[in-house]
Amino acid sequence: MSLRLSTVILPYRRWHEGGRAAWTRAEQLGFHTAYTYDHLSWRTFRDGPWFGAVPTLTAAASVTDRLRLGTLVTSPNFRHPVMLAKELISLDDISGGRVTLGIGAGGSGFDATALGQEPWTPRERADRFAEFVPLLDRLLCEDAVSYEGDFYSAHEARNIPGCVQRPRLPFAVAATGPRGMRLAARFGQAWVTTGDPKLYENGTPEQSVQAIRGQAERLDDICAEVGRDMTDLDRVLLTGFTPDRVGPLQSLDAFVDFAGRHVELGFTEIVIHWPIPDSPFAADEKIFEQIAMEAPAQLR
Repeated sequence: MSLRLSTVILPYRRWHEGGRAAWTRAEQLGFHTAYTYDHLSWRTFRDGPWFGAVPTLTAAASVTDRLRLGTLVTSPNFRHPVMLAKELISLDDISGGRVTLGIGAGGSGFDATALGQEPWTPRERADRFAEFVPLLDRLLCEDAVSYEGDFYSAHEARNIPGCVQRPRLPFAVAATGPRGMRLAARFGQAWVTTGDPKLYENGTPEQSVQAIRGQAERLDDICAEVGRDMTDLDRVLLTGFTPDRVGPLQSLDAFVDFAGRHVELGFTEIVIHWPIPDSPFAADEKIFEQIAMEAPAQLR
């Protein structure tokens, strides 16, 4: 399988002031999928413009035809499975079946306290995620769902006519721990990693590759445990959070070298951030476009 090259477009620009142009250009450049972050606010962008993921993706669906669209990632931090399922079914319909749900357990950033709650511990996030994903799976596959869990409930929740994609739109499950990886193996059509966050500040690219290799091997073992064909699960690397940072976007050759090392680990999709000036994702737009247009052919 050829490497899929995708991008993530942060929702920080007004739609008519550059937002729309990025999504249409992503399709023109031939990206497989264009994702956006599903946060209420995020890191250094907190005090500036930041728009909602689902309305942004709905607008993007209306100005594109072939480009797949998705979140990277949605989390339980401020989402409930019942309402999320309804929004996803609507978005899948509007896009003609082009939506992928990137989903993760969430972190301790601004989303974790925006609704006035205390931030959950890692254990609490994992517990909620373990309930969130199976319930969302049911809500997207079944016409009517009733459920009473420790964290979430549904009472005769109707989701007719369901997704355009059958039996439901695909899940790309972000996980580095064993519980999350089991959810990816059981419910995911893809697994997502950003690498080992402990290496971001002081690690080396070589250490990062080794850490990601270890993650991929653990996923293989878990797939074997649950009876999942590991070749049936796509593997997605969201770049920008390894010690390389934006180094792979400095030239076409640098990216091909970076991507090739991860293709050797079994990755089927690599996601690069749309350049944002004066941010951790700053990059030369001409080189970025060259990578989009030429790198996939060199990585076949």
